[in-house]
Amino acid sequence: MVVRKEKGTRKKRGSKWYGWGSKKKHRGSGSRGGHGFAGSLGHNRIWVQQNYPDHIGKDGFARPQKAIKEVRIINVCDLERLAKGNTVNLTEMGYGKLLAKGKVTKALKVTVASCTPSAKGKIEKAGGAVMTA
Repeated sequence: MVVRKEKGTRKKRGSKWYGWGSKKKHRGSGSRGGHGFAGSLGHNRIWVQQNYPDHIGKDGFARPQKAIKEVRIINVCDLERLAKGNTVNLTEMGYGKLLAKGKVTKALKVTVASCTPSAKGKIEKAGGAVMTA
């Protein structure tokens, strides 16, 4: 084992306090400054800032988010592919909203939870009907 520091007793035999100043210095646990991070905002602040620079201070706050229920969407252009006959029940298929992208050529009866006005207009223009639940 490597000796990193010689003890004061090997040298300074004529000295009463071995280079530690007055008789109170370097005696007892009071000179240690506390256990762990004790005094990290006071007398040990410089040591903490040098060795653990991110220990002191605020670092943001994660705001609790509301659970957002994801709604599956489908476009008008996909309805003819999914249709069995002339009816399509999108709520049973797990879709929540009907959007207006694409064209409709068949007259379809569509059941869905919600629908945009333009999608509803396209289906009714083709001779179909939209029932929102």
